[in-house]
Amino acid sequence: MTELQVHRDLALAVLALSVPVFAALMWTTAPYGRHARAGWGPTLPARVGWIVMECPAALLFAAIYCIGDQASDAVPLTLLLMWEFHYVNRAFVYPLRMRPGGRRMPVTIVALAFLFNVANAYLNARWIAQFGAYPLAWFGSPAFVAGTVMFVGGVAINRWADARLRALRVPGGPCYSIPDGGLFRRVSCPNYLGEMLAWAGWALATWSLAGLAFAVFTAANLLPRALAHHRWYRRSFPDYPAGRRAVIPFLL
Repeated sequence: MTELQVHRDLALAVLALSVPVFAALMWTTAPYGRHARAGWGPTLPARVGWIVMECPAALLFAAIYCIGDQASDAVPLTLLLMWEFHYVNRAFVYPLRMRPGGRRMPVTIVALAFLFNVANAYLNARWIAQFGAYPLAWFGSPAFVAGTVMFVGGVAINRWADARLRALRVPGGPCYSIPDGGLFRRVSCPNYLGEMLAWAGWALATWSLAGLAFAVFTAANLLPRALAHHRWYRRSFPDYPAGRRAVIPFLL
């Protein structure tokens, strides 16, 4: 079996795994953040856990990319910059901006996310730097143009929503407040909407099974969590806006 066949089979496995992951997360919410609860074994500080589980997406991705035969080509380099623009922030900047305190995360969650990010980094880095076909003309293709616009828009929404949530953290104030403004007027979780949009754009821009698998797996994780957040807001705040949806304006 060639590496390309292994790569394809792993991407198909991630796609297939999205179904039970979605079903499991619709049944039980992952126990971290506002949904943290006892009974999930040993824990570690949330800031440390976040860095550990996300760092393969930034570091391992770059290492695997660098050994590819197409690593110096213009289109793969652009895709690398897009990926790292998101994941350097997600793995290192975002955790350092977390609210200080005693919040913790189960080691089980960290380990599962770490393993996924290892596999996902391999799939996407190896595709764009080795197996994919990206001549210079790819810059003008409808898939690349539309995908890049979606990716940039999604990352911008994600960063804006994260910043808006951080701005609600007033020293000595409540742990959580009702966010408002911009897309928060329409949905409870524009940060998740932005992330799903970004990776759908990545799938388009790379036009790859690896990218599609990642986009579908992202939605399988974030849609249930957005619904859980939405329910939590409604339980916690009697005056929560009735017309606000969970993650997709006017729909869901």
